[in-house]
Amino acid sequence: MSFTSPAELAAVVFDLDDTLAPSKSTMDPAMSDALARLLERTAVCIISGGRFEQFQAQALRSFSAPEDAMDRLHLMPTCGTRYYRWESGDWSLQYAEDLTDDEKSRTIATLEAGARELGLWEPEPWGDIIEDRGSQITFSALGQQAPVEAKTAWDPDGSKKRALGAWAAPRLPDLEVRGGGSTSIDVTRKGIDKAYGVGKLLAQLGVAKENLLFIGDRLDEAGNDYPVYEFGVASIPVHGWRDTLATVTAVSDWIEAGGPFPLETMPPLAQVRQ
Repeated sequence: MSFTSPAELAAVVFDLDDTLAPSKSTMDPAMSDALARLLERTAVCIISGGRFEQFQAQALRSFSAPEDAMDRLHLMPTCGTRYYRWESGDWSLQYAEDLTDDEKSRTIATLEAGARELGLWEPEPWGDIIEDRGSQITFSALGQQAPVEAKTAWDPDGSKKRALGAWAAPRLPDLEVRGGGSTSIDVTRKGIDKAYGVGKLLAQLGVAKENLLFIGDRLDEAGNDYPVYEFGVASIPVHGWRDTLATVTAVSDWIEAGGPFPLETMPPLAQVRQ
């Protein structure tokens, strides 16, 4: 699954946390520069389970690009259930698909009850454990501001997240309960994941999924980027923002020079499952 020429590429779609920027940290200036260069050549979308405020803190505050390039930047917080575009010098919300008050309150109560019963409720967290993101409720076991080292060590095999998800899912049968980041559980309406958001992006751009390239750090089968790959979008797994920087630079160089696509994308899922 690759591209025969730059003309086939309509947009590059990125995960945010641990892809464009270190977890809950600000995007490095070198990454900002590379992203701005790419944006002058093709459309760019950033999609994440995080809120718009996380986009601002990690990627937008120090980011700049020419005005016509900013028009090509698409922001999709909470897996595309919110959508922002640059208009008249500022970010403008195009739509929001928020949970109802009842859906939110039931979810928050269920996640806390499950975490306490399973011994997963952190008594001294780094920030809020449960966050209302409007269209998504997110449980972060160690708190929203937990350091990367602590998050990495908390659940290396994913068993704690799976246990909480299995506890909560039957108690929230009308909602979707799935793993998010390394220590998080996300609850949304049914069918909401990054593939859902990418589908919304395709409608906005008026292109086919074969015209997108996705770059993310959680493209393993248990990761929250996997649905995009499963949806059929050409995908490149990365391991941290420096890996992303090299990937973005290679894509920009290719758009300028043409020739064979310089990077290896994941094989089509149908081929993997044979």
